[in-house]
Amino acid sequence: MQQPRPHAALDGLPDPQRDPQFYDGVPFKRFLAWLIDVGVVSIFTLLSVFFTFGVGIFVFPLLWLVINFAYRVLTIATGSATWGMRFAGIELRNIQGNRFDMSEAAIHTVLYYLLNMMVLGQILSAVMMLSTPKGQGLHDYLLGTTAINRPVD
Repeated sequence: MQQPRPHAALDGLPDPQRDPQFYDGVPFKRFLAWLIDVGVVSIFTLLSVFFTFGVGIFVFPLLWLVINFAYRVLTIATGSATWGMRFAGIELRNIQGNRFDMSEAAIHTVLYYLLNMMVLGQILSAVMMLSTPKGQGLHDYLLGTTAINRPVD
């Protein structure tokens, strides 16, 4: 199987027909990354409860959401992938095929949050990731972005 070719910035997103190696296994890797990210954010949230001398437990869900939002935006903006995505070997790319910047990371995360607040949004995103050629969730499709296997440098 051909490995993803190296690119600092792609000229648009890779074509799933011509370059299927960019999309091979990505839905499973996204799920694995999501599990890892939930674990990382949970640890950060528990640490924040500890460092607030237990006061954070009273606002634990809000604290978790704020830490998760900051974690997603900052990690995606600095490497176009959360730590879970990096571990899984995938990264997000915008419609031009470039890595995300801070504003794209924030917009992607806000849309991800909005759609995940609705069960239908979650289900539709999961179905789309499993059935579309680029494995895009609903939030990715709306923004023209996708996750790909990290190109070999």
